[in-house]
Amino acid sequence: MKAKIYKPSKTAMQSGRSKYNKWVLKFSDQKNQLKDTMMGWNGGSSTVSQIELKFSSKEEAVSYAKKNSIDYEILETSERKVINKSYADNFK
Repeated sequence: MKAKIYKPSKTAMQSGRSKYNKWVLKFSDQKNQLKDTMMGWNGGSSTVSQIELKFSSKEEAVSYAKKNSIDYEILETSERKVINKSYADNFK
């Protein structure tokens, strides 16, 4: 079973970033997915892909995966660049 370790990005519908400082370990179970031919939906009998474990750091997530013999892939995220501007810059 393979897992992805990543830091979720902020959605466009939210302005705060307080919930996005956690790292997520999410299992991906590609073998057991079934495609419904009539509706085109993907599904399966395994609920492993619905499990998301949250950790406060990347190192904690990696150590958990190693301790439980889980193959993992780390998806690095790019940090947001903050450009400090003042209100007066709008009128230059």
